[in-house]
Amino acid sequence: MPAMKVRRTSTIACLGGAATLTAAFLINASNGQQSGGLIAAARAAPSSSATGGAGSGTRLPGHNVDRNAYFGDLHVHTYLSFDAYIFNVRATPNDAYRFAKGESIGHASGFDVRLQGGPLDFTAVTDHAEYLGAWKEGNDPNSPLSKLPMMQGMYSRDFGEILRAYNRFIAARRSNTIPPELADPAITSRAWREVQDAAALHNSPGRFTTLLGYEYTGSGPAGQNLHRNVIFGGARVPALPFSTLQSGDPESLWHAMDEWRAKGMDALAIPHNSNGSDGLMFDSVRRNGAPVDRAYAELRARNEPLVEITQIKGTSETHPSLSPNDEWANFEIMERYIGTSVPITRFAGGYVRQALRDGIIYREKLGVNPFKLGFIGSSDTHNGAPGSVEEPNYFSKTGLPDGEPIRRGSVPPGGAKIWPADTPDNRNAERPYQAWGASGLAGVWAEENSRDAIFAALRRKETFATSGPRIKVRFFAGYTFSQDLLNRPDTVRQAYAHGIPMGGDLLASKGRAPQFLVWAQRDPRAGYLQRAQIVKGWIEDGQAKEKVFDVSCSDGLKVGANGRCPDNGATVNLKTCEPDRTKGDVELRTLWRDPEFNPRQRAFYYVRILENPSCRWSTWDAIRNGTPPNPKLLPTVMERAWSSPIWYEPSR
Repeated sequence: MPAMKVRRTSTIACLGGAATLTAAFLINASNGQQSGGLIAAARAAPSSSATGGAGSGTRLPGHNVDRNAYFGDLHVHTYLSFDAYIFNVRATPNDAYRFAKGESIGHASGFDVRLQGGPLDFTAVTDHAEYLGAWKEGNDPNSPLSKLPMMQGMYSRDFGEILRAYNRFIAARRSNTIPPELADPAITSRAWREVQDAAALHNSPGRFTTLLGYEYTGSGPAGQNLHRNVIFGGARVPALPFSTLQSGDPESLWHAMDEWRAKGMDALAIPHNSNGSDGLMFDSVRRNGAPVDRAYAELRARNEPLVEITQIKGTSETHPSLSPNDEWANFEIMERYIGTSVPITRFAGGYVRQALRDGIIYREKLGVNPFKLGFIGSSDTHNGAPGSVEEPNYFSKTGLPDGEPIRRGSVPPGGAKIWPADTPDNRNAERPYQAWGASGLAGVWAEENSRDAIFAALRRKETFATSGPRIKVRFFAGYTFSQDLLNRPDTVRQAYAHGIPMGGDLLASKGRAPQFLVWAQRDPRAGYLQRAQIVKGWIEDGQAKEKVFDVSCSDGLKVGANGRCPDNGATVNLKTCEPDRTKGDVELRTLWRDPEFNPRQRAFYYVRILENPSCRWSTWDAIRNGTPPNPKLLPTVMERAWSSPIWYEPSR
């Protein structure tokens, strides 16, 4: 390893939070008001989060007052989800947790799969609440469900029949002709109990955390994606999940969550795949057509503090048409609706950065920000395989239809050694999973690996997202950071004591401009880091604007007059996927001041970290097959990580 990549051990330890904190700093009360009275603490004294839920006041192994980085997956489907079962997935919730803990499980295509990057720290199984467990029970010849005409042909291993069966189900759902027996509460209850039992079995405070959850699979009038994952803070959960079979309006879900919370069952909802919502996920009108008002904004902010910014079906940070001055906006864009040739054309309202911009406008007008969103990533695996987002170890998402390279379009059809110019097997419209990515993971900063501590981190938005590598990111803002902050052995302690972390509000301080601490560390099993950026959104003359600043460059390079780091020249060998190991850094860190800061302008800031280029999953597939990469797919990817935002609140 080149000497330039070596860093002092004590400093690197601080990124994980090795120092002891002696002071506390609370987020301002306005943040709590915007989340319905739930006032979050940027540095809350360890209480229940230090007990692992046991209430004993004891600290778990690995407890760290300065908080550790934990990686997990909060979007995982097993055989209890109708679409997973149709696609021949038989992995159980128990299997999913075993996989997350580093064990191997069987894939629908007949081979074993296992994480190469090591176990995860936390996981939630989030099967579809709609028809939960029904397809599993329908495959039992002794079940009355097996006699229903709808279920005939649903259990084939023939690829064509599988797709026809799935399309029949989707058509029946859209026409409201699904037999009511499939939504029998007794079936749902048995499956929901299986989810709870598996979570209880595998939860191991201090070592591995399970969080209870499910997916609320909402959709727009033309099938647009309005899905959310609902994650609970503890073992107490409702008798049955609230699903779209009760109401397809997410406001009804949020009201149900308020009722649960009043009974001691805290939960939060996490929207995902807003990139497939056709602008509806963060729309300016509610699902009932009414405009967004303060009551709606409070309800939404209270129940949806996070968004899943990246997953296998693409990344929802931003779109080139929304961010034309962002050279890295075109990252894993989902261009078509899943399973169709219909292009997605409405991007505003469907991407997270635009939602953040709209959110500060609402904050200005309503006094509340409905889109005050922290970031996570997760996989949306339907293989019961949490964290299966490793480019060299990619087996896609939906079981039998895309479990092998030829079926996901990364090797030529029919055993050919060259790519035909254009065939149905090589059109993204026919095989949408060609464009899917190996993404993502959720990161949290928490005192220890327990349900209480991790859920508290989710609730206060001290979270980050990655496109797969386990990149650690810390982001703080404050006014009184010492000039030697980066070189101190207690950097993190000082950052918490004199500032706020990602997910918080920074109040104006008269006559002073804030400083921002950015600190990222590479995944030791992945690529080196190329640059750190800060994405800013602000209000100017009543309009929301945005800008991307490069703030730290690898290889000793300096940000140029154009605001960009020079290209560090990193390459990757497309014949072997061997990366350039002489370029890039182990870590990037800086103290940055906004050169365009205006204390009167409401704003948000978040960090984006970019890795050197590396081979995309499709190129790995092609190399193993001894064929050229699919010319219609990008051969490389720049993996990345995103911090949750910090919001600047001006004086009024």
